[in-house]
Formats: sequence, structure tokens, C-alpha cells
Amino acid sequence: MADPLVKVIDVIKMINKQRIVERINLSIDAADIVGLCGGNGAGKSTILRMIAGIIQPSSGEIHVNGLQWKKDRRRFAEQIGYMPDDYQFPQGLTAQEMLSFWAALRRVPEERVGDVLAIVGLEDRKNKPVSTFSKGMRQRVLFAQAILAKPPLLIMDEPTNGLDPYWTSEFVKLLRHIKQEGQTVLFSTHQLEIAEEIADSVVFLNAGQSCGGGTLQQLRETYGKYPLHAAFQDSLGIKPITRSPFRC
Repeated sequence: MADPLVKVIDVIKMINKQRIVERINLSIDAADIVGLCGGNGAGKSTILRMIAGIIQPSSGEIHVNGLQWKKDRRRFAEQIGYMPDDYQFPQGLTAQEMLSFWAALRRVPEERVGDVLAIVGLEDRKNKPVSTFSKGMRQRVLFAQAILAKPPLLIMDEPTNGLDPYWTSEFVKLLRHIKQEGQTVLFSTHQLEIAEEIADSVVFLNAGQSCGGGTLQQLRETYGKYPLHAAFQDSLGIKPITRSPFRC
């Protein structure tokens, strides 16, 4: 059996002497889609930033494709495409210019820029300043830069925030295609219906701690209809109810 693509071992994050993340362990296989689910302040973004190498854990280990950030930063970074929950784009730069800049950083051929602009439906807006784009359009630019280099691991923080129903549906299709191509996806969301549609497995987070989760198949067998909604409530000690999912 192949080793997991991502291994997070006893990771703790302290900020101002407070534990933001409490001893997290994750194991993610190649070509899996894993969702971190929880409300605001659950620790989702902090965990993703640590795995992406943007911030370092206070203790514990993170391995991506057998690499550690401290030992080989360049090769570690090459394994990852990271989509933040938001980004302050420079004034005046167009979508084409932004993606060309990122392509140069990742040593990706310029023709790939046109490919990803087409994938996210922004070919007709490529010469417009990104700072004038709507939230949903900026999200699509950020998604485009994350997939530029076709990295083994995509890390995405609340990727569907701001997307309209059409592009939310298209995003789901794109992630399924990425999985079929062998890439691994780790994303955060507070939209349980999104995780239920695309994730192979989920981890529930509350106050920086893992409080439950499992594969979608396991959760469906246990909870039946709307398994993530019921399972998340159960993980918090709330009696599960069976009705349409909502943003937790």
C-alpha cells in the first residue's frame, strides 16, 4: 500500500500563548478529496496554512509527498497549489497579468495561462483589472492560479465563497475531474452541502480540535439522509435531526 500523500502528526499551533489548533492528526491518500468542516474560529484556515507551509506549527510534523517544509522548502512548495479564502489583488493588474506572474514563479509555460483562464470561464475578462472583479470572479482567478502547475496537492480555503449557483456547480465538476487526474484536494468549508457533494471524507473541527468525521460512505451508513448535517451535530453533542443541511 502506498504511503499517504499528506501526513499531519500531533500538530499544535500556539498564538499569543493560546492553543489555536490542538493536536491534529490527518492522513490523506493520493487522489482523495477531503473536507475540513466547521464554523468560524474552528481552526480550518490555520490548519490549511500550516499544511501549505505558510505558517509553521508550534509542534508536530507535516509531510507532503514525503517532504517536510524545514528540510526542503522549494520541493515542498512545488507539491502544493494553494487557494486562500481571499487575496488583495494589486490595483490595475489584469487577470492575464496576474496569472502570467504566478506562472513565471511556478516555472509554468505561458500557454498554460490561457488554459486555466478558459477552465474558470474568464477568457473574455482576461484584460480587465482583477481589482474590479466581483467576489466570485476573484475566487475563480485564485482557483486558476492554484491549478496552474498541476500540483499533486490542492489546498483551498472556503473555495466556494462568493460563487453563484452556476459556478458552484462547475467548481464541483472541476474538482471531480482533478481527482480523476490523480490530484489530491484538501479544502475547508462551512457549507456542509458542498462537502457532501464532493468529499470522499471529512473532518469536523470545533475550537481547534477534531471532533469527528469519516468517509462519506461510513457517514451515510450511520446517518442516512443528509449525513454531514446529522453527523456534525452529533459530533458537537447535539441530537441529530434529519432535514436539509444548512451552513453551520
